[in-house]
Amino acid sequence: MHVYILTNMTRKVLYIGVTNDLVRRLAEHSGGLGITNKFTSHYQTNLLIYFEHCPNAQQAISREKQLKGWN
Repeated sequence: MHVYILTNMTRKVLYIGVTNDLVRRLAEHSGGLGITNKFTSHYQTNLLIYFEHCPNAQQAISREKQLKGWN
């Protein structure tokens, strides 16, 4: 599992997500394929700026929540 942070070209918007296949998920964000989020489509957040590996889904979701709590 991976937690990842995307931004847009102006680097004014951040998107934090969790996936079990980072390469596939980034391709979905970039190409508008699969189940893409309205937020990421609207703000064109498709530049990966950070990711980290988590041993399991529970820890990845916990880390995502922690990151989303940042100001």
